[in-house]
Amino acid sequence: MIEQVPVSPLDPRIGRPLEDLDTPTLLLDRAASDRNLAQMAAFFRDRSAKLRPHFKNHKCVTLAQRQLALGAVGMTCAKLSEAEILVEHGIDNVLIANQVVGAIKCERLARLALRAKVSVAVDHIEQVLAISRAATTVGSTVFLLIEVDIGMGRCGVSPGQPAVELARRIVDLPGVHFAGLQAYEGHLVNVLDRAERTTRARAAMQQAVETRRFLEVARLPVGCVSGCSSATYDSTGAMDGVDEVQAGTYATMDRQYQRLAPEFEVALSLLVRVISRPTSTRAVLDVGVKGAGAEFGVPSIRDFPEAQIPVFMAEEHTVVQPSPDWRIGQVLHLIPSHACTTCNLHRELIVHENGQVVDVWPIEASGQLT
Repeated sequence: MIEQVPVSPLDPRIGRPLEDLDTPTLLLDRAASDRNLAQMAAFFRDRSAKLRPHFKNHKCVTLAQRQLALGAVGMTCAKLSEAEILVEHGIDNVLIANQVVGAIKCERLARLALRAKVSVAVDHIEQVLAISRAATTVGSTVFLLIEVDIGMGRCGVSPGQPAVELARRIVDLPGVHFAGLQAYEGHLVNVLDRAERTTRARAAMQQAVETRRFLEVARLPVGCVSGCSSATYDSTGAMDGVDEVQAGTYATMDRQYQRLAPEFEVALSLLVRVISRPTSTRAVLDVGVKGAGAEFGVPSIRDFPEAQIPVFMAEEHTVVQPSPDWRIGQVLHLIPSHACTTCNLHRELIVHENGQVVDVWPIEASGQLT
């Protein structure tokens, strides 16, 4: 059970009905989010793989702490700056599931590793050498996961022998420790048919598991294989040889992931208002792509399945056509297609239950890109 932290009485919005809030405002249904957190935690409680939630979903320290309180072994980050914020708030086990490159970043990484256990993905010896030099200079140790490209075509070495060769070069270097592998089946998480997604994602992840076996035969111990997502937690996350699951979106959910994992509830929404009714069938809302992530498609309107949003979204406007008979000033809940890029656009989450504001949580890592 998640312990409820007493709310601050200082914010005048606490206790007010949602309809009284200014718009657009990013909302989190606390009860729905808590049920999502509990459900995912329960899935991994008695499994060999453990949950390492992805901070990039919500970028909110309070939510990260609630995930850790339910048994997560640490947090995953996309950026070094996200990891720095987590460590500043007392979270001492973080994985940066990305390559950290450049003298400034390597020094930051090395210094951060003095304060917490910090792991980072690598796929080239030049990255490793730079991190080794920086860590040796300050006297820290950075844990390295070799990223294996299992089909996404982004970062990563090829499965098999290339990973073995890179690991052999890592183990003799100071300031770094070979900790295992990272592999992400991201090219398959949006396959809508769940059975097809499961089959294809397992086949992709099997390449990482087999690479683990190559390393173990070469007497290069693999501490963990880390990967997976909220759309594959119950498929690749349940495979033998996979140790950590970097699920993120389950904490908030969004329109796209609701299609992929309907067992989780949409807890995130944007409170918006109708600001114009140019015709009887067209309404305009007071948010656009500067407030709602739209790279997975257009958002939807909660409680109004008949409302249709065309492909077009402007910077500050969303057009709904055809629209129900909404009045100007009417408050609606917009469900973004992608929670991760939506949370990154906002500075706080207005937390609510039963139609009232119960807390305000900062999104501390909003806008952190370095």
